[in-house]
Amino acid sequence: MNYQGEQKALEPLRPQAIPSYLQETYWWAYIHPNAVSFFERQWLVNLILWGNFARLRDAALAELGPEVPGRTLQVACVYGNLSEHLAARVAPGGTLDIVDVLPIQLRNLRQKLPASAPVTLHQSDSTALGFDDASYDQAILFFLLHEQPAAARRQTLREALRVVKPGGKLVLVDYHLPRRLHPLRYLFRPVLRALEPYALDLWQHEIAEWLPRSVTPARIRKQTYYGSLYQKLVITV
Repeated sequence: MNYQGEQKALEPLRPQAIPSYLQETYWWAYIHPNAVSFFERQWLVNLILWGNFARLRDAALAELGPEVPGRTLQVACVYGNLSEHLAARVAPGGTLDIVDVLPIQLRNLRQKLPASAPVTLHQSDSTALGFDDASYDQAILFFLLHEQPAAARRQTLREALRVVKPGGKLVLVDYHLPRRLHPLRYLFRPVLRALEPYALDLWQHEIAEWLPRSVTPARIRKQTYYGSLYQKLVITV
């Protein structure tokens, strides 16, 4: 992997309220001090996605191209090596900004990235990014929306679309309703209900239903994977 640009930076962390849904529902996965040491295993992340991590990662990155020019935004840190692969694709002169509301996740990601990666890490809530309108050429949300209640999910999409330039892409990968004969349609439901209760929203609704009414995308393209348990949605602003 060849990296261009300056060393990755982490903006000064500041006290910031953790969203209540994150604190109450996902403390065990992202906030507890032992969460990172337990979940930051490539094989475990792949197992959680039923062996589909690399396939879904590569499908998302393929939408951005082998070299990603301009300014790219990744909303929320991700366990596994998505960010490393994305950083390796940043074209000369390009940049990658990654935001997360949790300092523990930002510190973990900083340790995973090579020192020369052209990446800046920001502490920010996905529902209030704080960046200027139309300031990014493309953005990616990888398994974030299923972790949010509807109101936060809607605001996250609004913010992501707000900061992407006209003609730019927003790439989303997340859960989707499995096909009727898919065994996980029945076996996986109680697991999601217990551990990731908001995920079932994506089984019952299309992501497009949470897009802001004030935004009319130029194009929306969807592709499903693994018996439709997962989806990739590409929104052209």
